Amino acid sequence: MITFNAEKREKAGKGAARACRREGRIPAVIYGGKQEPIMVSLHPVELEKALDDKDFYKSDIEVVLGGKKMTVACKDVQFHPVSDKPIHVDFIRK
Repeated sequence: MITFNAEKREKAGKGAARACRREGRIPAVIYGGKQEPIMVSLHPVELEKALDDKDFYKSDIEVVLGGKKMTVACKDVQFHPVSDKPIHVDFIRK
């Protein structure tokens, strides 16, 4: 199982996501489960290593946020058009 150690983000929107990237992290959102969306940030090395797994989009992913574990699936990853680095991830709760 793929595991990410996430940090909570307080603000939403384009400016907050850009600030997150300037800090060297990848913004992400966890949706679904009839709960409020949670905005988090991921470490880029963890994410890039996980993206190398051919079954990444089919795998159950564990996101650890403040000691709590959530099982999610990857819904979408957005990549930079030139550098092809991940710039945003959407997860959906299982």
